[in-house]
Amino acid sequence: MPVSNEELKQRLVEERARLTEQVSRLGENEYRGAGYGNHIADDATETYEQAKGISLRRNEASLLWQVEHALQKFDQGTYGICEACGVPIDRARLKALPYALYCLECKSLLEGGG
Repeated sequence: MPVSNEELKQRLVEERARLTEQVSRLGENEYRGAGYGNHIADDATETYEQAKGISLRRNEASLLWQVEHALQKFDQGTYGICEACGVPIDRARLKALPYALYCLECKSLLEGGG
């Protein structure tokens, strides 16, 4: 069954809320001060966990940007249009990835697959 633009927009709004909370939560735990433990292994573990947290936060922040950009495209009337070639993005792709910016062909080319 085809998914409507309103359903896609609602999914984006929900995803924005989830990602905003996640980025905020990850940011709270980002800097706890490694290097003050009693054992070098403890310090190494803490440093590793901080690096992992920073990476997760950056990934979530990138996804949040994509979701917000897709919502802006709704407001501009350009949602579902490939940003590279200007053709409509396949509805199945938007259903799977509502914040997709590119059609499959362009995304493949951008990733070096063609």
